[in-house]
Amino acid sequence: MMVQARQRTSDEAGAGIRVGFTCSKKVGNAVARNRAKRRLREAARAVLPHAGRPGWDYVLIGRADATASRPFEALKGDLAHALRKLHSAGK
Repeated sequence: MMVQARQRTSDEAGAGIRVGFTCSKKVGNAVARNRAKRRLREAARAVLPHAGRPGWDYVLIGRADATASRPFEALKGDLAHALRKLHSAGK
């Protein structure tokens, strides 16, 4: 999985966390892409309320094989680690 993030400016609407999900055709057919996005959504639902920051936009990008086959706990750990890394670099 890959995570991209940006902090919204003060003139943009909303203070909550916004998140988007994407998987390219390299991930596989439509069934494989949808499975990968479902796993990313569940990982985001579990991790973002604790590790995400209000006023930020996140995009989670599924990767071929890794997103669908990685154990779910490891996927959540990867997302939490990526968010810690993103927010520690911005200080």
